[in-house]
Amino acid sequence: MKAARFHGRHDIRIDDIAEPEPRRGAVTIDVAWCGICGTDLHEFLDGPIFIPPVGHPHPLTREQVPVTMGHEFSGTVTQVGDDVADLHVGEHVVVEPYFVCGHCPQCVAGRYNLCTSMGFIGLAGGGGGLSERIVVDQRWVHPVGDIPLDQAALIEPLAVAHHAWIRSGATSGDTAFVGGAGPIGLLLAAVLHAEGLTVIVSEPGAARNAMATSTGVADHVLDPTTDDVRARVLELTDGRGADVGFECSSVQVVLDQLVDVVRPGGVIVNVSIWSSRASIDIQKVVLKELDVRGTIAYRDDHPATIDLVRTGKVDLAPFITAKIPLERLVPDGFQALIDHRETAVKILVTPTGPAS
Repeated sequence: MKAARFHGRHDIRIDDIAEPEPRRGAVTIDVAWCGICGTDLHEFLDGPIFIPPVGHPHPLTREQVPVTMGHEFSGTVTQVGDDVADLHVGEHVVVEPYFVCGHCPQCVAGRYNLCTSMGFIGLAGGGGGLSERIVVDQRWVHPVGDIPLDQAALIEPLAVAHHAWIRSGATSGDTAFVGGAGPIGLLLAAVLHAEGLTVIVSEPGAARNAMATSTGVADHVLDPTTDDVRARVLELTDGRGADVGFECSSVQVVLDQLVDVVRPGGVIVNVSIWSSRASIDIQKVVLKELDVRGTIAYRDDHPATIDLVRTGKVDLAPFITAKIPLERLVPDGFQALIDHRETAVKILVTPTGPAS
């Protein structure tokens, strides 16, 4: 079958590889659509990062470069292994793309996203969504019902956003400030809006700024190149400040803004992955008694996330900006996201047949 595999920095190839073998407790999935994630871009530009390099196989998968990429994907179950219950051939599904050890203290406590050996399907090995077919253990496979499969491919990043909201502790009626309207920032705004929060988005890019407005996920959209962000947030909150702020840009000035715009006693959640060390004005954090929290991926978030889409509380269709065949992955996918990051939000890839 065809699969996009990472061979090294700036070296992703469409290879012919053997189809995965069915196994007990797992299902075979024909991949319909796979999204290109910011993490995939980081691997392409600077990797291997999460992908295990040659000579250092992942402790759970025992795989190393080259590995098949893709962890934001949807598809159809085509084969059900022995000991699999509640999944059926023909069912439309998405995958929570984890490898976890199951026995470290974090796994035992149920915090499997913090597993000390954790890896992701499509990065650490185990196949990936940028291939025609994959075999995944039942635990990680979630039916999506009648959600269109192209939209379902965005459920994985939407689950990242849902987990960030859970980590914040924010509730309906609160005001949230989202710094950065890239794919995760926009999807986070969608979750917050669906959960009844007032959402203020700050984004300098005109196209992303416009998408935050046109999709209706933000109640207020600020341009930090022309707006006094702190003054506008105070104005919009009657001088109180935002209850919670989310860093979704990995840009230092945005983190600084969050410390300024979140109210005393409020919460800051860092959602983005940083490629360099960030700093924070700890004196302001102390004097305002701010909580600063991290969030990584998701944990038991997929059912609730799927329900947000299934019930129409979140509409994922507007965030899909292009669809391409697997053969055009690098020029029309990776390179487009690098060269046109302002207008390209989520590019979907189909491993089988022409994009439509």
